[in-house]
Amino acid sequence: MGSLRLWLFWLMPLMLVGYSCSSSAMAGKTRHFKWAVEYIHWSPDGEESVVMGINGQFPGPTIRARAGDIISVQLTNKLHTEGVVIHWHGIRQLGTPWADGTAAISQCAINAGETFVYRFKVDKAGTYFYHGHYGMQRSAGLYGSLIVDVAQGEREPFHYDGEFNILLSDWWHKGSHEQEVDLSSNPLRWIGEPQTLLINGRGQYNCSLATKFSKPPLPQCKLRGGEQYAPQILRVRPNKTYRLRLASTTALASLNLAIGGHKMVVVEADGNYVQPFSVQDMDIYSGESYSILFTTDQDPSKNYWISTSVRGREPKTPQALTLLNYLPNSASKLPTLPPPIAPLWNDYNHSKSFSNKIFALMGSPKPPPQNHRRIILLNTQNKIDGYTKWAINNVSLVLPTTPYLGSIRYGINNAFDTRPPPDNFPKDYDVMKQAPNSNSTYGNGVYMLKFNTTIDIILQNANALAKGASEIHPWHLHGHDFWVLGYGEGKFSEKDVNKFNLKNPPLRNTAVIFPYGWTALRFMTDNPGVWAFHCHIEPHLHMGMGVIFAEGVHLVKEIPNEAMACGLTGKLLMSKKHN
Repeated sequence: MGSLRLWLFWLMPLMLVGYSCSSSAMAGKTRHFKWAVEYIHWSPDGEESVVMGINGQFPGPTIRARAGDIISVQLTNKLHTEGVVIHWHGIRQLGTPWADGTAAISQCAINAGETFVYRFKVDKAGTYFYHGHYGMQRSAGLYGSLIVDVAQGEREPFHYDGEFNILLSDWWHKGSHEQEVDLSSNPLRWIGEPQTLLINGRGQYNCSLATKFSKPPLPQCKLRGGEQYAPQILRVRPNKTYRLRLASTTALASLNLAIGGHKMVVVEADGNYVQPFSVQDMDIYSGESYSILFTTDQDPSKNYWISTSVRGREPKTPQALTLLNYLPNSASKLPTLPPPIAPLWNDYNHSKSFSNKIFALMGSPKPPPQNHRRIILLNTQNKIDGYTKWAINNVSLVLPTTPYLGSIRYGINNAFDTRPPPDNFPKDYDVMKQAPNSNSTYGNGVYMLKFNTTIDIILQNANALAKGASEIHPWHLHGHDFWVLGYGEGKFSEKDVNKFNLKNPPLRNTAVIFPYGWTALRFMTDNPGVWAFHCHIEPHLHMGMGVIFAEGVHLVKEIPNEAMACGLTGKLLMSKKHN
């Protein structure tokens, strides 16, 4: 009955479409938070580690607001020996580019002992999250959820009886600083696969909740004093429809999620409504967020597994498990069936099938029919003086000491390389083979984009250094949503433009490129500022896999001095103060 009710709802007139895409006419409220970031001892998976926490907890506190609200976070850095910033992933920062939380791009790192106030508007309802964006602090555990409900008086275009929120991450027993050193060594010391997958910061290392079903066999988890890592159980009532918000802040792992015996209906992606479609399992890449609806229409005398498993890399990390607990059953009553079996890790057709089912909900904004500029970004693994790096169009990104936003806004010379980075790569480059010359160069140039124009980005994947190796890369754009116009195999060519979906492409802020393939994106340069565009896999960004876009920076209003108190902008501000 629950499933029937859900599907009947979709047949109702779409009078509610687009409700959450607009801001409420009523003024939002300001929501104040006071946070301290510090290292704490914690046991995310039963093994005590040092993690980066906020106000003594891991993951950080969940922010909940309504569309149109102002978020004010007074952030104090208690790390003693390193800076910190926090990026509000998926929040466009319209009019507040300095609050984007990207060190050396939108602001200076907040020094040890200092306090910085992030103040910004959440203009659109959806499922978001936040995380560190300095060094590899996301790998250290600096992240949390950010949920934006529809504005007061507005409604979602779907019905549900209850709601859950799941933040997915991965965890290493090796600290993030050691990982940074390994990735910056010659020869490269790869960080390896994570020890544990975490659901809301909780996992079980070297044991299984589903002992009798685990392959290879693992011991039964003994949740001894495990309030920090015991699974958070989802408790439900039979014949109800629930919304499950999902976001992935993994450092490395691409994941597949399933709820045993239950269909999932995808309704939101990256804060944008999509045409509802039903799946048995779904892929979720680092940086992505979704909302799914599921109906508790299975045998109410049983409980069911919720599982996440590694995709796109040969899995050496056990799947993460928690329980869907049908009340009034006891949560100690384990499911009688094994956890859902994930697709083969390299079954990319399964992954592509899911991505190709995502379309914008009727009534969503459509992309402009033509672009003003096309930039093709070749993703390659390279060598620089013997060091292994990732590069885009043969340039491996290294960030300057002065934030781009300040140096461009104030016209400071010599803060970064003013030579424009390449818009394309050589036509004779064979993306299917190892490069005959894998040498690359460092760079910190900026793609200067004309304001209020339409930009097409073609993400082109290629062979990495090893023969027959090409990896998944989820790319995230700051300050914007983009339309995903399509995916393709092999090397992009002009004839592929005819395949672009201009009718109902989904709006996203993160999109994946598959091995040896391409992904086409389109966005409008309508948000003055300087914005990062990068692979959301933490080691890949650390090794240079990103670019910088600047647009309409002359239109940026006064930037808070404390955001620019370093490098050449810091000197400029000091000279003005003394004059």
